[in-house]
Amino acid sequence: MRGAAAGQSEAAYVLRKLPQVTVLFWVLKTVAVTLGETAGDLLGITFKLGYLTTAFVFLAYFLIVVVAQVAARRFHPALYWAVVLGTSMVGTEISDFLNRGFGHGSAPDGLGYAWGAVILTTVLALVFLAWWRTGQTYDVENISSRTGEILYWTAILVSNTLGTSSGDWLSDDTGLGFRGAFLAIAGIMLLIVAAHYLTAVSGTVLFWLAFILTRPLGAAGGDALAKPAVQGGLGWGTAGSSTALCMMLLLLVGLQTWQVRRCPLDPLPAPVDRRTGRPQTPNGAPANPATMQHRG
Repeated sequence: MRGAAAGQSEAAYVLRKLPQVTVLFWVLKTVAVTLGETAGDLLGITFKLGYLTTAFVFLAYFLIVVVAQVAARRFHPALYWAVVLGTSMVGTEISDFLNRGFGHGSAPDGLGYAWGAVILTTVLALVFLAWWRTGQTYDVENISSRTGEILYWTAILVSNTLGTSSGDWLSDDTGLGFRGAFLAIAGIMLLIVAAHYLTAVSGTVLFWLAFILTRPLGAAGGDALAKPAVQGGLGWGTAGSSTALCMMLLLLVGLQTWQVRRCPLDPLPAPVDRRTGRPQTPNGAPANPATMQHRG
């Protein structure tokens, strides 16, 4: 009986696949999407591969890492942020192709930034509708089913693509420029932080708003690093900016890996349908919560 009880206890909990949302999470996310912007420009514009070719290169990378992430049995910081980087790089190319058309410059045969943002907002709304209908939890820190994780990554891909279109619209169509767009988005982010601590607005809504906005924030930051000094940038170029951001991302991922090893993440209860309470198939390794206590 003791063995059966222990088996039931372990089956009732699974290891986390996704990180908790902390300050380090947002720093890593901003660096990753900024690198996605500069890397996309490096291949698509500097190397003149064009949006379509660059998109296929990044799509192949994204598919490899996202399949590995979904198949993993626990949270691996390097793998997780490799997927986030992939969504940013693919999202940059999808957005540019949608808004500008083929080519490696500001081609005139795309839909334009405003219509691109409208279409992507609609797609994101459809993803969230599908998410709701599946009965998966909306709590991004407590997703523990395969369907929930696939929906999570789909929403992240669309969010980063939408963030690219929104940032391009804000900096180009409104005349703010990348510096003005950066300040405007930073101001909105501060309002989101204030809403989180001072209001009863849904944390899920605030999370996805912030997730979308960190993409244009990163794009504006990438432009500030890569653009020449005469345009208000630091003049590092796409290659120099991408190298510096890659090194920063690796250091931050190393820090998070050290934190997780020092203080393992608490396991999650086995997933259940949000509406009916019926059990769902977990997507992490079984865990006994008694063995997952944090070590000081």
